[in-house]
Amino acid sequence: MRRTQTIQCFLQCEGGSALVELALLLPIFMVLIYAAVDFGRAYYMAQEVTSAAHAGAEYGSQNPTDTAGMQAAAQIAAPDVPGLSISTPTYGCECANGSSYSASCYSTPTCTGNNPVYLVSVTASVSFTPWIRYPGIPNPILISTTSKMRSVKN
Repeated sequence: MRRTQTIQCFLQCEGGSALVELALLLPIFMVLIYAAVDFGRAYYMAQEVTSAAHAGAEYGSQNPTDTAGMQAAAQIAAPDVPGLSISTPTYGCECANGSSYSASCYSTPTCTGNNPVYLVSVTASVSFTPWIRYPGIPNPILISTTSKMRSVKN
């Protein structure tokens, strides 16, 4: 009789079930939290890289031939990004409809029906390493963006 009651209590009593559920679900919750934080870090890096490229292009729109100044403006705009790489900014002329491009504007492109526009382009990139290796996602991840802006000076 005593043995039957013990087995019946084991099957019906709920003491400790919450601890077992916690032990089973805690690893899943930890992975989800790490993934959310990792995604947030990657998103922050992407925003900083975009901001850096934009700042460099904005400086270049006022000073189109100062490539060192464009790189410095981009670096200053993202001080929290270790390993930020700014490629050599470019300055060129392009038809307003995008049909023809000339690097450095030494010879302006011949545009039919529209005048050429003067553009600066700055590319910023950083290598981001997530905390967790995710299947199907490369490690490290290259975050790169290019910002183009019209120059006010010809």
